[in-house]
Amino acid sequence: MIIDFIGECIINLVKSLKFIFSGRVGWKNTLIQSAIVGYDSLPISLIITLVSGSVLALQVSKQFVLTGAESYVGGLIAIAVAREMAPVFASLAIGARAGTAMAAEIGNMQVTEQIDALKTLKVDPIAYLIVPRLLAGFFMVPLITVLSQLVGILGGMIVAFTTVNIHPNRYLNSVWLYLNINDITYSIIKGAVFGVLITLVCSTHGLLTRGGAKEVGETTTRAAVWTALAILIFDYFLTWIFYG
Repeated sequence: MIIDFIGECIINLVKSLKFIFSGRVGWKNTLIQSAIVGYDSLPISLIITLVSGSVLALQVSKQFVLTGAESYVGGLIAIAVAREMAPVFASLAIGARAGTAMAAEIGNMQVTEQIDALKTLKVDPIAYLIVPRLLAGFFMVPLITVLSQLVGILGGMIVAFTTVNIHPNRYLNSVWLYLNINDITYSIIKGAVFGVLITLVCSTHGLLTRGGAKEVGETTTRAAVWTALAILIFDYFLTWIFYG
């Protein structure tokens, strides 16, 4: 079953790329999906990374100050947030918020035979349903990742200042000193890959739905689990490629 599903994802991805490179893209639908993936998922993504950066600062600031290494606090938090927390946590939030909605919507269309109606009208379901979502994920998740980096680093700065009185200037100097432009670039690449994974996995689960309302709920659950696993697995390999 796993191999079959991976094969379906690859087939859908190849078909989607053919439509994209041939210019057969519904831009209006793409903008709508971009708003769903980006704007609607932005608050929860920012809240998660804000809390993550704040908790990390809370855990390490006091120990660093006690050992006289407070000048490393900003750099450590910035690297952790930029490399891992922002792209991974934001993508998991988007998968839980927007990805499951995609799976439920397409799954409901499948069980109510709306997909068959599209085929009858000679509208390819891949071009109409998956391509706009794929483009939305590819472009919007990296943007949310960058905003999440900023919020996570600022959250760490506020906590470091309020708990152990590390001055914001010293914190930001440490960030500029240790955070490399490659870290931001790699996180954007991660965001783009995760965005494609979210939309592809969830949309494919929706298209494979069979049965009725119960099966739509099961599809949504599977989409959430598979998306989280795919993000974490690909995060490992991308981190190994970039930093290993």
